[in-house]
Amino acid sequence: MQNDEGINVDLYLPRKCSWTNRLITAKDHASVQINVGDVDPETGLYTGSYKTYALCGYIRHKGESDEALSTLVERADSA
Repeated sequence: MQNDEGINVDLYLPRKCSWTNRLITAKDHASVQINVGDVDPETGLYTGSYKTYALCGYIRHKGESDEALSTLVERADSA
C-alpha cells in the first residue's frame, strides 16, 4: 500500500527466493539473505557495491543452497 506521496507504507514486504522464486514467508526461519560483493577485475578490490540473494529454507533443508548460490553468482558474472 502507498500513501499520498507514493511511499510504501506496508509493514511487511515478502521476499522471493532467488533460486526457486518461492515467496519467503515470515514464518520461514531457515531462510537467509546473502550479500555478495562486487570485485574490480583488474585490481581485485571490493568496489563498494553488492548483489543480494535470498534463499528459502526449503532449498537449505534439501542441501542445495551451496549449488544455488554458486550458480546464481556465476550467472550474474556472465551477464
